[in-house]
Amino acid sequence: MKQLLFPVFLVSAWICTLPTPAKAQDITSDPGTYMTAITTAETNMSKAYMAYISASAHSGRKRKIDKMREQAVSSIINCQNTITGFPDYKGDNSLRQSSLTYVQLCYKIFNEDYAHIVNMEDIAQQSYDDMQAYLLLQEATNDTLKVANQRITQAGNTFAAKYNVRIISEKSELAEKMQTADNVSDYRDKVYLLFFKCNWEDGQLVEAINQKNVTKIEQVRSALDKFAIEGLAVLDTLHNYENDPGLVNAGKQALTFYKQEAETKIPKVTDFFLKEENFTKLKAAMDAKADNQRTQQDVDAYNKAVSDMNDGVNAYNETNNDLNSNRTAINENWTEAERQFTDKHTPYYE
Repeated sequence: MKQLLFPVFLVSAWICTLPTPAKAQDITSDPGTYMTAITTAETNMSKAYMAYISASAHSGRKRKIDKMREQAVSSIINCQNTITGFPDYKGDNSLRQSSLTYVQLCYKIFNEDYAHIVNMEDIAQQSYDDMQAYLLLQEATNDTLKVANQRITQAGNTFAAKYNVRIISEKSELAEKMQTADNVSDYRDKVYLLFFKCNWEDGQLVEAINQKNVTKIEQVRSALDKFAIEGLAVLDTLHNYENDPGLVNAGKQALTFYKQEAETKIPKVTDFFLKEENFTKLKAAMDAKADNQRTQQDVDAYNKAVSDMNDGVNAYNETNNDLNSNRTAINENWTEAERQFTDKHTPYYE
């Protein structure tokens, strides 16, 4: 159940009234051409990155995804080199430097910060707090990019105002797709956290059952029930993404299972462990007595404990098998729903 997490590079949409084809030797011929040259370099970088996001969401071929990632890295480097090679615009370095700062930030995030996020994946699986921190780091990374994009947009507006360049406010198809990819990631993370919180507690419950730790079982059972109820309440108020109920329904199915597990299934498990503990004590006491010391009351009590124990074993095995079977189905259902959601709503781009 690993997440597809990406920093989202936004696109500076400067559409000027002077769309002269830009060449390195004449980009300072007018301010509109200069702005167009910088935008073109940034857009080429964003195109390669959007292609990588698309491949990661829609392709199961690791080699293809790795190739697209390498191309995305190369595109950032090419963009940086291109803008570095641009001259000032008639002594004004403000726009060029703002763009270069943004591209350098993209490179740092993609190669350093994002690598750190990926390295956190295994740690994030260890607890809900770790997973929440993992997703918050991803969110903070995206927020950093958004702020940087706002700054470069402002730099472009300032440059345009200074040199009387008219900018047409229009969002490109690429910008729309980048924004959609960001929206898909945000929505998926909201539902995933609700699922993961219960899924992790369920893992703790399995561990406590294997240890036959009745106290821990009860503590985890109570927490699982609470989180499942809270999560279902949130899912009931969450609107479907683009009228697609698939991810929310998978979340509801999972949390409903966890709620039923906590409220009706686990009490049977703890009841068996208590019966087993009682039987062990009774058997030890019975074995400690000589045959001529055992009363009819002792024998009746022991026989009843044996009968209860046998019934308990059958009930425990049935409950445990049912939980394991449903647990596997729930995890598979969630994984497939998440895959379908990401595949359906992340824009295709090549």
